[in-house]
Amino acid sequence: MTALRKTTQATHEIELSGQLALLDLSGGLYLPAHDALLVADLHFEKGSSFARRGMMLPPYDTRETLSALSDVVSRFSPRVVIALGDSFHDIGGPDRLGQEERSTLESVQSGRDWVWVTGNHDRILPDSIGGEVLEEVTLGSLTLRHEPAAGEQAEIAGHLHPVGKVVMRGRATRRRCFLTDGKRCVMPALGAYAGGLNACDAAFKPLFPKGFTAHLIGTERIFAIARTMLCRD
Repeated sequence: MTALRKTTQATHEIELSGQLALLDLSGGLYLPAHDALLVADLHFEKGSSFARRGMMLPPYDTRETLSALSDVVSRFSPRVVIALGDSFHDIGGPDRLGQEERSTLESVQSGRDWVWVTGNHDRILPDSIGGEVLEEVTLGSLTLRHEPAAGEQAEIAGHLHPVGKVVMRGRATRRRCFLTDGKRCVMPALGAYAGGLNACDAAFKPLFPKGFTAHLIGTERIFAIARTMLCRD
């Protein structure tokens, strides 16, 4: 049976370990063969986590992240959503969710399967957030986990929050991006306060010893940029 392909103008097609993957402007990744939407590093309640330590940030990051999450889920209407770790900024994050944010999350989860992959910030998650909590997930040829594994892996991971910087016509642009060599993909962070690590950082070199393509998220489309065209910060 032919896999359902829910393409939109906001997506960019790549092949990943023999599977079609749609990269989305939101920072999400859709696998049509499994009707699965993947998101990474939501970092809900990062603002409130910082506030508890005396660093006051505007307390709207969870609301903004949920809005972006709701939008991409609405567009793809997937059978399953898999959040690849660090969905909450700390283990107390779920308890600090406001009622409005909790209701929005429940609405987004309704009518589909939901999987929380644990991350280094949220190794323990309560039943109250709904869905299933797992350390990793396998979909066909791909393993889905939070932190990229050592060696050559057919995987999709998050954790490193990649961003790519390019300079063209004297102007510098720095954007969230997907990094892939056709086998492994490291996803950008979806969280409003998640920040990003430059793709030229040494942390990415052992993951992509033969190089990678950075798929930079623009305003209206995604741009495939060779590693050699990227700049350091």
